[in-house]
Amino acid sequence: MTEKILILDFGSQYTQLIARAVREANVYCEITPYRQQIDFDASLKGIILSGSPFSVNDANAPDIDIKSIQQRLPVLGICYGAQLAAKQFGGEVAKSAKREYGRALMQKKKDDTLLKDVADLSDVWMSHSDSVLRMPEGFEVLAATDDIPFAAFKMNGGSHPLYGVQFHPEVYHSVEGKKILKNFLTLICGCSQSWTPAHFITNTVDALKSQIGNRKVIMALSGGVDSTVAATLIHKAIGNNLSGIFVDNGVLRKNEYQQVLDAYDKIGLAVRGVDAKDLFYRELKGKADPETKRKIIGRLFIDIFQEEAKKIEGIELLGQGTIYPDVIESVSVHGPSATIKSHHNVGGLPDIMHLELVEPLRYLFKDEVRKVGYELGIPEDLLQRHPFPGPGLAIRILGDITPEKVALLQEADHRYTKALKEYKLYDKVWQAGAILLPVKSVGVMGDERTYEYTAALRAVTSVDGMTADWAHLPYDFLSFISNDIINNVRGINRVVYDISSKPPATIEWE
Repeated sequence: MTEKILILDFGSQYTQLIARAVREANVYCEITPYRQQIDFDASLKGIILSGSPFSVNDANAPDIDIKSIQQRLPVLGICYGAQLAAKQFGGEVAKSAKREYGRALMQKKKDDTLLKDVADLSDVWMSHSDSVLRMPEGFEVLAATDDIPFAAFKMNGGSHPLYGVQFHPEVYHSVEGKKILKNFLTLICGCSQSWTPAHFITNTVDALKSQIGNRKVIMALSGGVDSTVAATLIHKAIGNNLSGIFVDNGVLRKNEYQQVLDAYDKIGLAVRGVDAKDLFYRELKGKADPETKRKIIGRLFIDIFQEEAKKIEGIELLGQGTIYPDVIESVSVHGPSATIKSHHNVGGLPDIMHLELVEPLRYLFKDEVRKVGYELGIPEDLLQRHPFPGPGLAIRILGDITPEKVALLQEADHRYTKALKEYKLYDKVWQAGAILLPVKSVGVMGDERTYEYTAALRAVTSVDGMTADWAHLPYDFLSFISNDIINNVRGINRVVYDISSKPPATIEWE
């Protein structure tokens, strides 16, 4: 049975970072809303209480019975979690004289298991407006900062260890934060750090065999990382009982349709390609509104997928590349969510087709999906592909869609991507693409005047796409790619570079 750490989420912006740090230590963990009942099965080794935007003294502050949990398992409270523990055991928590945000120097006051091998002075990251002013009886101070006398503490006695830290060890600004978390996981909770990509694959394939049996699975594939890794895992479990469908909607990247089919064939996946370009172009003709374009593409995809699925007898299950951020975002910290987020590639399919879902990646983060993909032997060019929107180039062509505009943008985007790879920049950005603007301007090429389109280039750096900064690409690269597109893509005579960050801008233009 896989060892597990449970992270109780009180709504902190950093909760996912706690989970990522735990996973990096090769320990499996899950995030659950604080209100959800805990299943204390034999695999559960410890509990982490997250931070929160609330004050523990707010009337509607999130609350749980920490004492009852600590009687059964080790507990680590982080920021709000630490303050809630201090308050519940009889300490005093109140507003700080000033909001404590940013770096602070932690001074170790006592050698303890939690701070084993941590330097006597260590940078940590603060983000709170409350502080523990008085420790509960029986609690011991482990570390302090200039402004916080109780930066880390523990409860002496009790059934299991209870620790609290008023800083955020999960963020990279806390220099030895990962070491502190690892000490909690291994030395205090006794986790063996055995959760690896190979371990995940073995367990997941066994679970898929048990779930699916001899039934058949159908899956919509996009050539993206998530769907490709999910399909490979399912195929490893059930072989040819998996059928994949890849639809050419006319707004894919240049040559992508055939390249993806060839790649799937190489890794042994049975994928049926459907060339539906003309149908999509007819339906998109004259449609300029972004949301209208999205709905048309989504509706047509579902229609085509359903039609193709009918040609395969005995389909009972639908495979999806859902990953953990999709799952987390679908559940409210304050109770069950009213709506569940659909996977962007197959939105609407589960409800319409009434098929049981198979989601082998639903507890993995994106970087973990790639690690599993490498372990499975999936080619690097598939695993390192940049994210690509479900509606494809349709939302990178501002205004109406025509085959001519698609061809223009495909060529410009192809040259941009190719140049990024040649300049060794492709793997340094999260996502890059070209956008065709509905703007024409005058240009001069030789002795001729031109009146052609403008292309905008977009490249961003990010961890998860939730926020993003524009990539500071070298001037010599921008000069090269501008000349390359203008000289070789007839119909574009001007290139601009987008230097907007998210927020306030989005990564895509529509």
